[in-house]
Amino acid sequence: MLVRGLAAAVAVAVLDQLSKAAVLGLFAGRGLGAQERITPFFNLVLTYNRGMSFGLFNNGAGVNALVFSLVAGLIVAGLVYWLRRVDSPFLAVAIGLVIGGAIGNVFDRVRMGAVVDFLDFYLGSWHWPAFNVADSAICVGVAAMLLDGLLLRREAH
Repeated sequence: MLVRGLAAAVAVAVLDQLSKAAVLGLFAGRGLGAQERITPFFNLVLTYNRGMSFGLFNNGAGVNALVFSLVAGLIVAGLVYWLRRVDSPFLAVAIGLVIGGAIGNVFDRVRMGAVVDFLDFYLGSWHWPAFNVADSAICVGVAAMLLDGLLLRREAH
């Protein structure tokens, strides 16, 4: 299961970085806050998150990139350790999604000091905080891990 989980992690990290490169290319020269309306409820926007999920601690402090990267590295190490012991393909992929998402965002923090966010869903004037592919993978992975632990856990033999 280790290979399956790590393959999912690599796929997420690569897809995340490719999508961010495409968005940075789309908005090249237009600057922070640039946006493209896609549908009546979805925009592509260019934002940089120096904090953590949903913009928490987004105060621009340079130490955030280092602290959040180190914390993510510790979490990834713990998840890889757990992944080595997993025997469920579903759980292995779920853990891989979280690992890949964390790595994708750490790449941004190391390279730019912030995470590129660009998916902007909204209803009227209410906007969900912008996010990216890595954030989505982390959320789906955590939800799948909870599903596995709460509903799919099989009885021990």
